[in-house]
Amino acid sequence: MDANPRGIPKAPFVDNLDEYMKTDTPEATLRKLTETVSKYKFMESSRLQQRASLEQKIPEIEKTLAIVEYLCESRGSDEPVKTLFEVNDTLYAHATIPPTDTVNLWLGANVMLEYKTDEAKDLLTSKLSVAKKSLEDTVEDLEFLRDQITTMEVNIARVYNWDVKQRRQQQQPAVSA
Repeated sequence: MDANPRGIPKAPFVDNLDEYMKTDTPEATLRKLTETVSKYKFMESSRLQQRASLEQKIPEIEKTLAIVEYLCESRGSDEPVKTLFEVNDTLYAHATIPPTDTVNLWLGANVMLEYKTDEAKDLLTSKLSVAKKSLEDTVEDLEFLRDQITTMEVNIARVYNWDVKQRRQQQQPAVSA
């Protein structure tokens, strides 16, 4: 079975219903197809959460990288940097930063490490490129999943219509007799 680069399986399109329906009952087939759709929708909701997380992280990384780059540029100066820093979403405080060649980066999970400004810049640049690539992959996966969900929903509709047609054909001889 084909899959996308991250291993999400491609939904098969049922081309020949008469041949496909020889192996199972319509109810069992519909149940399998519906189960597959629910698996794709679960993967889609997982990727949507991942996309939302990345869309929140990328601006934070960019903002932090811009600050570290500014500190790298002002490293040769003896004058302190005056700034406002974010304490909370709506609370900022004034700060005077003396000339420094180190910064503390919050890595998450209650971990903060001190880095040289150049190391911090390299680390943030690499984290930013990884996050952007991950966001591209996630968006690509979401598009792929939407296509697979659509294919499976079409399969469900075709199997259902095939079943209705078969039942009508079985009832017609009984009515005319």
